Amino acid sequence: MNISKEQLDELNAVVTVDIAKADYNDKVDKILKDYRKNANIPGFRKGHVPMGLVKKQYGKAVLVDEVNKLLQDALNKYLTEEKLDVLGNPLPKEQENFDWDAGDYSFEFELGLAPKFDVKLTGKKAITHYKITANDEMIENQIKTIQKQYGKLVSKDVAEKDDVIAGTFVNEEKEIENATTVSLDKIKGKKNLDKFIGAKVGDVIKLKTKGLFNDDHDLINALKVNQDEAHDLDIEVSFTVSEINTQELADLDQELFDKLYGAGKVKSVTDLKEKIKEDAERQFEQQSEQQLLNAVTESILENTKFDLPVEFLQKWIRTTGEQPLSEDEAKDEYEKSEKGLRYQLIEGKIINDNNLQVTFDELKGFAKDLVKGQMAQFGQNSPEDKELEDIASRILSNQDEVKRISEQLMSKKLLNFFKENVKLKTKEVSFDEFIKEVYK
Repeated sequence: MNISKEQLDELNAVVTVDIAKADYNDKVDKILKDYRKNANIPGFRKGHVPMGLVKKQYGKAVLVDEVNKLLQDALNKYLTEEKLDVLGNPLPKEQENFDWDAGDYSFEFELGLAPKFDVKLTGKKAITHYKITANDEMIENQIKTIQKQYGKLVSKDVAEKDDVIAGTFVNEEKEIENATTVSLDKIKGKKNLDKFIGAKVGDVIKLKTKGLFNDDHDLINALKVNQDEAHDLDIEVSFTVSEINTQELADLDQELFDKLYGAGKVKSVTDLKEKIKEDAERQFEQQSEQQLLNAVTESILENTKFDLPVEFLQKWIRTTGEQPLSEDEAKDEYEKSEKGLRYQLIEGKIINDNNLQVTFDELKGFAKDLVKGQMAQFGQNSPEDKELEDIASRILSNQDEVKRISEQLMSKKLLNFFKENVKLKTKEVSFDEFIKEVYK
């Protein structure tokens, strides 16, 4: 057997595999002899079928199978030994008038080669790393939400702003009749709100559905209609008041603090504000770091330039899927996947050049940390190491979980690498400012 490579250019090559009869003949003969021993052919005793008949019936199929096995093994070994970094898979070149009776064979494969390039981590401008802070307004709103959540409803006779009113929405034509509770802080516009204020039990309020609530989902829940029906719904409904309540806020006392965070961990309103700020900013940090990872990825893609074997990749897409594609379809698929392929190559080079590979010990440690964090959410703050070890081992016995956690850990490693090696500028913003700047 002989294997040779013709380098067409930096990104394309053709590998030729020459297979002689001596390379496969002994193996084919052995298989056919085994077939002969076990063949059940009418008119012949088992084990006494003429070899010529066995070859006639099975010889070609065995030959093709063995040559293909030999071919694939040889090609894979050659690519590994020569350290050829290929994209996709080798594509066999079509050969006209190929003759399986020839005895000696020559096969050609097209290769698309990964480009050589240097990763450019930093462009002209520094990348913004947002530090999202919880401002006083957000903290006060969260305290108010907590007080409402742990407070109680107190019945009253006349509705006022921010009260909670129970009643029934009715529209006979649309067959709407739904008993519900309406929080007046969700009503949209002064005109609509004024219809509720001053209402008493038994009053019937006439309302237009269009623009009734600040959020369309509240209209869906209030009328019990589906999303398609609620969209642009503009009808008149009646609302019969059955109950009026005001939300009495919970006191900011030690009893409430202990319910929220455990006995003695928060002892004052100042402590509560600090705890809310700390918890909120921890959650914001995850969003900030994901945004940073996305921004660095885009920057590196923009600044790291290299060519790809486009024609080869489009041909590979066209011919290797479940269904063959036309040239135009393959071109469209390539254009959709090109950006992902480029970053995959860039990320692989960063990982290899900087030894960022994930080890099993790191993966297990990371899995234990994830488990520990989840247990802490349910009040289990000091689990034993053996318990963590057992749970992590069970998780890592699932290959899908291994893949998911490995990707999380690699993202964390890459993020830490970027923080140390990419030109960044820190900008402190509120959450609302972050949303406006990043998702404008």
